[in-house]
Order: sequence, then C-alpha cells, then structure tokens
Amino acid sequence: MSTPRRWKGVRLAAALLVLAALPARDAAAQDWVPRQGAELQVLDKVTARISVLRAGVGQAAQYGTLTIMVRSCNARPPDEVPDAAAFLEMTDSRRAAGAQQVFRGWMFANAPGVSMLEHPVYDVRVLDCR
Repeated sequence: MSTPRRWKGVRLAAALLVLAALPARDAAAQDWVPRQGAELQVLDKVTARISVLRAGVGQAAQYGTLTIMVRSCNARPPDEVPDAAAFLEMTDSRRAAGAQQVFRGWMFANAPGVSMLEHPVYDVRVLDCR
C-alpha cells in the first residue's frame, strides 16, 4: 500500500521546516563519519515482538519476510550530538515478483518519522551505526 503523494509532500515540508529551524553551523561540524555496520530495531506488529538486527554495509539482514540491505551507514562525530543515518533497501518476499521492494532511502535515528517503512506487518528504525 503506497502513501498518497500529498502525505509525502507534507512529510517533506515538515522535514524542511525542522532543518530550517536548526542553528547554522560551519560545514566541518556537519560532517558524518562512515561506519561499517548498522544496528536496526524491527517490530513485528502481529506478534508485538521487537528485535535488534545488526548488518554490515553491503550485507543483508533477514527478518520474517523482510530482507534489509544496508547500503551505507553514517554517524555523527563523537563531539557532536549522537545521530545515525543509514541508506536501506528493503524487500518483502510475500509480494509479487517485480513489486517486492517496500522501501529504499535514508532513515535517521533521531528523526524516524522523516523517512519510514510503511508496511502492514513490520516497522523498522535505525538505532545506530557502528
């Protein structure tokens, strides 16, 4: 089930408002540090079971019918406010061939509502990049 375009536009507008409200900092303070793996939290909405998955960059993690491929994972430097961002690609083996991809994009640990998986059974969020 896909989100209507108007909701995606509302999410984008909300994200831009949040970014505009942040204080301006120099470019060096906004650097992200590439990490080798992601720590993800997965919720099975049917069983109410929460699990933590760890997957290296370029490796897939399996949870139920979901396959989660971590393409990139970045964290803030130690002297910054902790945050993590991961580029994920998720597929669901229950869906028809050619329509298995259910998510592709960046997820942020400190702002999970900006970009999230919309799935009837699973919720996924980034906890950290290590």
